[in-house]
Amino acid sequence: MVLILDSSALFSMEDLPAEDIAVPPGVIDELRRYNDRRLDRWGDLLRVSECTKASLDKVRGAALGSGDAGRLSDVDVSVIALAIDLDGIVLTDDFSIQNVCSIMHIEYRPVGMKGIKKVEKWNYRCNGCGKWYKEKQNDCPVCGSSMKACRKR
Repeated sequence: MVLILDSSALFSMEDLPAEDIAVPPGVIDELRRYNDRRLDRWGDLLRVSECTKASLDKVRGAALGSGDAGRLSDVDVSVIALAIDLDGIVLTDDFSIQNVCSIMHIEYRPVGMKGIKKVEKWNYRCNGCGKWYKEKQNDCPVCGSSMKACRKR
């Protein structure tokens, strides 16, 4: 069994599990960006692996369908894609990663927090004019205001 860890999992851990661990390169970059000293201890224990384009495309498609595409970073998408490629279990405290894993039937485990209770679908609402969108926009195309993610009801 391979455990695929995202940055939130690593930030929550004091010690690594005694199992095969893999991370996409972006997770290592995030740890470096935050000057996380655990990387000095764990660097040799983390297998860094790239994911395939086919898996990235599958994850992006599922994230678009749930509305999570605007909530997931490229690194988040690569964590889920790596779990597909390595048939791994994702360790994460990120609710959007857990949401997409649930939709895609990929096993995940929360680390420092409780996991999601149910799958959520997301829409986006303009903070200015109130118009709703299925996909996240940087700014509202109608009035230029910022957007807010809202659970689809």
